[in-house]
Amino acid sequence: MPTLRQMEYWLAAVEEGSFGRAARRMHVSQPSLSQQVKVLEAELGGELCERLPDGVRLTPAGREFLPHARDAVDASRRAVRTVRAALDLKGGELEIATVRSIAVGILPDLVNAWRRRFPAASVRLREFTHRRLAEEAVAKGVADMGIGPPPPGWRGPVHRLGWEELVVILPADDGDVDSAPIRLDSLRDRDWVMFDADNGMSDLIAGACLTAADPFTPRPAVYTSQVETATRLAAAGVGPTLVPANVVPAGLRGRALPCLPAVGRELAVYGRAEFSPQAAAFLELMSEVEWEQPPGGAVVIG
Repeated sequence: MPTLRQMEYWLAAVEEGSFGRAARRMHVSQPSLSQQVKVLEAELGGELCERLPDGVRLTPAGREFLPHARDAVDASRRAVRTVRAALDLKGGELEIATVRSIAVGILPDLVNAWRRRFPAASVRLREFTHRRLAEEAVAKGVADMGIGPPPPGWRGPVHRLGWEELVVILPADDGDVDSAPIRLDSLRDRDWVMFDADNGMSDLIAGACLTAADPFTPRPAVYTSQVETATRLAAAGVGPTLVPANVVPAGLRGRALPCLPAVGRELAVYGRAEFSPQAAAFLELMSEVEWEQPPGGAVVIG
């Protein structure tokens, strides 16, 4: 059975692109590291990487093994951190999986409050483009907790927080819109600033437009992967877009308009099983926040 140490040595060689650099990183001799990698390959029944004069290249089997090796090593490290955190909550590292818009719009103040409460503890944010990727990270045990929409069919603990309102971004001088809130279907004939298909914001915009009084599918003017970029493109007049209200930067040269009816997504904290001591402490801190709740008649997008 492969050991975690063997996988760590192999990952170091892959990430460094060299057995020599990997050995220096792991503080062992190169022959020792190479021997452990050979033992790993023998256990698995084939080569995981090619040894080339100018570096290391993954074999097809290595490419398949890579994400599983990383998950195993990450989970092991997290288990060690969890035990150490249980012995001393004031130290260690808390890993949070979430989507980028939540990392930008919600977490800065919470992480700052956490650091004031536990100055010796660090936080590692694992930011993903889609909620499913964050959920997978928690399910695999490579993050202590996830923050985002409640995962459907989730078997671990889920603590509902409140909701996150979405707003329409338009240029400040848009003469066709003179009041707020705004009906989404009033923008059906425009070309929109959209998100790449692998970004969860793409699903949110599509879902919101399909729940409008006169449902429609927005036509794309441009695609982006970043919420901040979409906001500035829309404010510049490229086309409307829909983003969380809490990510709209101060001083934006544009208008952030609420929707009619209000549109948003529910937020929750979820874990794989029982929360680690640090995750439980972070959840307690989050429970002290007065979270916004959806108004009557609001449309909640999953």
